[in-house]
Amino acid sequence: MELNLKRPIVFFDIESTGVEPARDHIVEISLIKVHPNGDEEVKTRRINPGVHIPEASTAIHGITDQDVADCPTFPQVAKSLAEFIKGADLAGYNSNKFDIPMLVEEFMRAGVEIDLSGKRFVDVQNIFHKMEQRTLAAAHKFYCGTEIENAHSAEADIRATLAVLKAQLDRYPEELKNDVEFLADFSRMSRNVDFAGRIALNERDVPVFNFGKHKGRPVAEVLATEPSYYNWMMNGDFPMETKQVLTRLRIEYNQAKKN
Repeated sequence: MELNLKRPIVFFDIESTGVEPARDHIVEISLIKVHPNGDEEVKTRRINPGVHIPEASTAIHGITDQDVADCPTFPQVAKSLAEFIKGADLAGYNSNKFDIPMLVEEFMRAGVEIDLSGKRFVDVQNIFHKMEQRTLAAAHKFYCGTEIENAHSAEADIRATLAVLKAQLDRYPEELKNDVEFLADFSRMSRNVDFAGRIALNERDVPVFNFGKHKGRPVAEVLATEPSYYNWMMNGDFPMETKQVLTRLRIEYNQAKKN
């Protein structure tokens, strides 16, 4: 089944030096932009992260320091990537938890502003886990009937992700609507306020901390009773985007106190 699109959607996959957006970096990114008429544009770039790629990461994706020595840095390609995803929704496999937070952090470090507020995020892994509980390789085998060739290269993985979503729409016509807004809502597994999930909405739609000693406590309450916690987070090893969200919530809290 082909995707029913009202605007383009970009499927993307990232290979990186590690899994922590605050300190790790992208070494490869592959994107497939699918247009409403079915046309596809593919962009794959190797990225020099400017730091050593740990051997443990190389063992997963096969990319070494030597492989990216002559490749551009992320700041050098950031504007073209931002333009490529402009006006499009985003999709991937485990993208809500990993790829999107990592991409946002790289854009922020590069000083390139991107507005994700109006985008929908379709996470094919979350759809798969809700329906079948497997991995990408198993998902591709289950839905498409074949093994992934050249697995753990960014382009092979994201092509597999696109194929899996199309097959999911064919397999579950009664449960899944061929609509990006529905798929984004269906594949959402959390109610994060920041992309890294350090702050989330509780059942009353109140921002609460989602980690550590204050997990589950409203952000406003913690800022009121332990104002030093804000400084601890701002000086800590947290993603820039998380710090930006916390600062916005702190400003809103202070303005509410004045009123």
